[in-house]
Amino acid sequence: MNKNCEKERESTNQQATRLSGMLSKDLQYLNHTLAADTNFDVVYRVVNMGGKEACIYFIDGFCKDEVMQKLLQYFMDMKPGDVPGDAHEMSKKGIPYVEVDMTDEWESILYSFMSGVIILLVEGYDKALLIDARTYPARSVSEPEKDKVLRGSKDGFVETVVFNTALIRRRIRSTDLRMEMMKAGKSTQTDIVLCYMDSRVDHKFLKEIQDKINNIQVDSLTMNQENLAECLFGGKWFNPFPKFRYTERPDTAAAQVLEGNIVILVDNSPSAILLPTTAFDVAEAADDYYFPPITGTYLRITRFLIAVMTYLLTPTFLLLMNHREWIPSAFSFIVLKEEPNVPLIWQFLILELAIDGLKLAAVNTPNMLSTPLSVMAALVLGEFSVNSGWFSSEVMLYMAFVAIANYTQANYEMGYALKFMRIITLLLTAVFGVWGYVGGILLFIFSLAFNRTVSHQSYLSPLIPFDWKKLKNRVIRRRLPGSLQK
Repeated sequence: MNKNCEKERESTNQQATRLSGMLSKDLQYLNHTLAADTNFDVVYRVVNMGGKEACIYFIDGFCKDEVMQKLLQYFMDMKPGDVPGDAHEMSKKGIPYVEVDMTDEWESILYSFMSGVIILLVEGYDKALLIDARTYPARSVSEPEKDKVLRGSKDGFVETVVFNTALIRRRIRSTDLRMEMMKAGKSTQTDIVLCYMDSRVDHKFLKEIQDKINNIQVDSLTMNQENLAECLFGGKWFNPFPKFRYTERPDTAAAQVLEGNIVILVDNSPSAILLPTTAFDVAEAADDYYFPPITGTYLRITRFLIAVMTYLLTPTFLLLMNHREWIPSAFSFIVLKEEPNVPLIWQFLILELAIDGLKLAAVNTPNMLSTPLSVMAALVLGEFSVNSGWFSSEVMLYMAFVAIANYTQANYEMGYALKFMRIITLLLTAVFGVWGYVGGILLFIFSLAFNRTVSHQSYLSPLIPFDWKKLKNRVIRRRLPGSLQK
């Protein structure tokens, strides 16, 4: 008895995996699976198409109204002789639309439907017809807020992956460009696109990324590229230096593709992941290449020096204040004019926290209130905090420089990595003095040198392992390949 029940259950499961060809049975299965009577945006229309009964399923909001109106009118005007005998012929000759596919697997049908594709079922057809007339709600293409440039393209990625691939295709008109679609997430089935040049990419590394995406076992990628990044990198995240590089600029993504790297686009995210990633890649900015070589080199070196200063400035000042005899007479002006009421280490730590508090407040402040609140914050936290004796003016000056200079880093994660290492060095310097200061710098260097990445290459490449030719190109902005004379 139990064996008979198991056989009946297996038979039912096998039937449910493929289209039956009987419209009434298929409609019953679809209406039950899609909860068509409950979901208000799941719309279906039963039409008489040249003497044959058919049904169209679509999601309201994902289809173009003009296209739907014309398709329905076309199907209802068909005469008995106009309807092809099978699904293949119908897809080629019977539907006046460009993007038409067909399948008999329910899994593929349901995935296409939930992605916005129109489903057409016809009585007697053993396959469903998939009409890709979808349109997604999307904002217009505009310059990203974070990756702005003084000169150059003003377009940026949006939340629709098809638009993002088109922005890259517009810049790379080569048959060698590959846009490979994948998906991850049991519930979300999020679209993931791998962009690369087939003749330039490292195929071994590409295969590794493909396998990792295929083996992702998660229910959803709710946070888009961040969820994907954490799935791709299976190691520990104690090291604060970024494992990935992100960009919202299609010109930057296109340049990386042409260099043989891999660009990963995730649907619903306006950012692209660039692989592989090194510290020199993270420190680059688009402005380096939109200005002449000498200007680009200056900007690149300036950004590097400012990054070092934001890390060393406050720990060095704390060390010198604890050992004032080390200060040369020419720099005696940096000595505190008054003895602090609050220990310097606590002043620095409180201001580090206060700066992040101001950043979070700025993000959630309405635009109409941002200017008056900024003025009030500057007066209260600047002048009054010094006059009240909580903070020294020198400490406020150095922390103001650090706060502003952090924005020279185009990469958010790199800015916070420098912040975390600066706080650790401050604490070590306050507790252990000069040995703590040296230990903090060594920890900073070791964190950079031993930072693991997805590509398994050195994070400091081409410095470690040393390659002078590549390192010179990383530091000095040379002429672009397209501008070289033949």
